[in-house]
Amino acid sequence: MRYLILGTTEARDETGAPLPLGGARLRALLAALALRAGGPAAVPVADLVDEVWGDDPPRDAPAALQALVSRLRRALGSRDSVRADPAGGYRLAVAREDVDLHRFT
Repeated sequence: MRYLILGTTEARDETGAPLPLGGARLRALLAALALRAGGPAAVPVADLVDEVWGDDPPRDAPAALQALVSRLRRALGSRDSVRADPAGGYRLAVAREDVDLHRFT
């Protein structure tokens, strides 16, 4: 699987075909996770809420984020693609080189 965040955010399967991601919030979540792919820690919930919703988060932002993570997992075809950290937060379960930005740098 490859993740493209330079330009339009996309996920591509093993054949290079784009996966249907849906709307802007799902793409924002994927981009926020892909930016930190391969890092030492999960992305905290508060950071993800801020990056996805900005100054207008939903009333129950952690629950809304959890629902969005579930949608992203379905779109990517695997529950293991986005892992919840026991200490809180989420991480994209990929190697850094699977994200175009990290390959470029």
